[in-house]
Amino acid sequence: ERAIARHEVREIEQRHTADGPRQDVTLDEDDDVVIIYNRVPKTASTSFTNIAYDLCAKNKYHVLHINTTKNNPVMSLQDQVRFVKNVTSWKEMKPGFYHGHVSYLDFAKFGVKKKPIYINVIRDPIERLVSYYYFLRFGDDYRPGLRRRKQGDKKTFDECVAAGGSDCAPEKLWLQIPFFCGHSSECWNVGSRWALEQAKYNLINEYFLVGVTEELEDFIMLLEAALPRFFRGATELYRTGKKSHLRKTTEKKLPTKETIAKLQQSEIWKMENEFYEFALEQFQFVRAHAVREKDGELYILAQNFFYEKIYPKSN
Repeated sequence: ERAIARHEVREIEQRHTADGPRQDVTLDEDDDVVIIYNRVPKTASTSFTNIAYDLCAKNKYHVLHINTTKNNPVMSLQDQVRFVKNVTSWKEMKPGFYHGHVSYLDFAKFGVKKKPIYINVIRDPIERLVSYYYFLRFGDDYRPGLRRRKQGDKKTFDECVAAGGSDCAPEKLWLQIPFFCGHSSECWNVGSRWALEQAKYNLINEYFLVGVTEELEDFIMLLEAALPRFFRGATELYRTGKKSHLRKTTEKKLPTKETIAKLQQSEIWKMENEFYEFALEQFQFVRAHAVREKDGELYILAQNFFYEKIYPKSN
């Protein structure tokens, strides 16, 4: 897979540099844009990413998957430097849409003047954990023939929680906060209040838009309105495309109220849920100021500001 990827990259670079040396490549402002979607596992990230792949040729941008060894979300310091350099100076890949299971990385720490646009989607923490639990055992309808790590384990999520199993322990809920918190050691200390506050800060200050799985269509609609260079046609594609709801975990059994109540006693759940509620409130705030509802349908608002009293007057 890596050899094929390197070959594809060389082909693209050769096409881009066929008419002149690489350093002479200049980009329009609209093209000098990079989006990073540091996707959290089991949040409908595959459905959303497939839309980017389907639109990239039509809207003329590149999509690149960040494939880390063993899906480790924390990069080594040297890989952080390499990644930042690639993303910012790889002109042949701009405009670019990068996606992968990587925790937030602050480009400003590396002296970058023009930072990428971060977006993400999160999910109710218990629903996300249940989905991931069954995904490891039964897979999904995306690659049904692929053998999963826990294949053969028929224990339900309820049985796992009742037995105090490690795969359904409250500590497994600690994932969305560190993904937004970043590459600091404290981000990955389970139950860290500092990590929660840092994740909130990053969500507000470093992310362009963060949606929720339960309202994915609205998230896509807002992206199309705000970033049409990438997402023109995304809403219609999501509604009518065959890949929109492609990845569904098979053999998933919803947990009982008793199981949910037991998990909700955990301080870890309370913190992850606090972060989820914080993200949901922010998303709904953004949406309320961007759309209007009419006859059960949402409509994007037209431009609602203009310029006046422009001086000095031109002759």
